[in-house]
Amino acid sequence: MKRLPDKRAMLEELIAIPSMSSPDPRFDQSNRALVEKLAEWAEAIDLSIRIIPNAENPSKLNLIATRAPERARGEPRRGFIFSGHTDTVPCDPELWESDPFRLEERGGRLYGLGVADMKSFFVSALYAIAGAEDPDAPIHLVATADEESGMDGMRTLADERAVEGAYCVIGEPTELRPVRAHKGVLAERISLLGQAGHASDPGLGRSALDGMAHALMALMEYREELAKKYHDARFRVPSPTLNLGAIRGGDSPNRICGRCTVDLDLRLLPGMGFEDVRAELRKKIESVAAERGLEATLSSLALPVPTFEVGSDAALVRAAESVTGALAESVLFGTEAPFYSALGIQTIVLGAGSIRVAHQPNESIASTDVDAAIGVYSSLLKSLGISQ
Repeated sequence: MKRLPDKRAMLEELIAIPSMSSPDPRFDQSNRALVEKLAEWAEAIDLSIRIIPNAENPSKLNLIATRAPERARGEPRRGFIFSGHTDTVPCDPELWESDPFRLEERGGRLYGLGVADMKSFFVSALYAIAGAEDPDAPIHLVATADEESGMDGMRTLADERAVEGAYCVIGEPTELRPVRAHKGVLAERISLLGQAGHASDPGLGRSALDGMAHALMALMEYREELAKKYHDARFRVPSPTLNLGAIRGGDSPNRICGRCTVDLDLRLLPGMGFEDVRAELRKKIESVAAERGLEATLSSLALPVPTFEVGSDAALVRAAESVTGALAESVLFGTEAPFYSALGIQTIVLGAGSIRVAHQPNESIASTDVDAAIGVYSSLLKSLGISQ
């Protein structure tokens, strides 16, 4: 095996490098230091390096590390991609029992920001690549930026068609159980504009807040409609969901509220169309607004994350089920998998750790998870004939 640092030391270094991403510029950070560290380790095992800045923000970087020869024109796709995101969500250090930027072991678990979601994945993937028996096996490592705040890194790579291969494993935390489907994500803002006025006379204005109360009722009715119309038993929550996440409006109790907004999150099942859902939302909100003399707008807070699904008979799915001993599942959270699928790359999600501890204080993995993932990934490469 080519020389990599000790696995624990690698994970300590990754946890110590802040790489938070957020739509809020107060918390958003560059991932340059983390990408450069991954590139250093990848070069140590003879991978060639390509770094691609995000299209919209060149301070955010994406890494493609590869060992594959150039593919001749007309030659079929080949090779295996290990893919993960370099960023974490922001954190509240005061709520942690230890420093979130210092790896700490307690009770057989390793704690640190991003340890499950998903910095430990890179240690496991690099070790699996380094341990591949065929030194010429076409294996790639992709590390993206800003997955947690819009997936801009993966969108850049997809737009540029910068990655190719036959198979891809995204190492999001799935407890090392293969995932072959997930819901899509739609984040929208509803804005109602009325007329401010003195609170002593309701006739002096048109309350956007009153209108939003009726709009919220319409949204909750629409949520019930979606649950009755769509059902997929593969998911633990088998229906689409609509979460009312934030509301803002008004500035004083003695003024009629002239403007009110609500932000919502929809999780759609495979087969549902984003534009169909947006059209239905717009129709319902505009109807409420028209009845009350208000103006309504529907705007997207972020680009949608597509639904993801790969067939149960796909070679990668069957191989992952055989290696792990677990049937492929469906999950509720979104990943970068649909972008790989759109490039014609057979993709699953498979990583150590649990999503249940992600995005919260005291994020952790079992002390044995990194080695367990190395074993699964190495076996998967052999099962697919990538590394004999």
